[in-house]
Amino acid sequence: MTALHDDWVLSDDGLEISRKFSFPAYSRTLGFANAVAWIAITEGHHPVLTVSYGSCDVSYTTHAINGLSDNDFICAAKIDCLSPDAE
Repeated sequence: MTALHDDWVLSDDGLEISRKFSFPAYSRTLGFANAVAWIAITEGHHPVLTVSYGSCDVSYTTHAINGLSDNDFICAAKIDCLSPDAE
């Protein structure tokens, strides 16, 4: 978790990480969601995406192990690079 943006949250049961990304317009939200989908396809690891007008919630868990795997954190770090506040 320390390698990820501070906005990522670990669920109370420790089985999932999630982050809400905010955008000024729906078109920007959709562009971000499509970029996340591209990462998911190339990594073969798919998050749950909840898309709203000005936000996209991303959550990761690995169902095969009923918890978090290294790939959850790798994908989250790649998504951090897409964020408007990425450095």
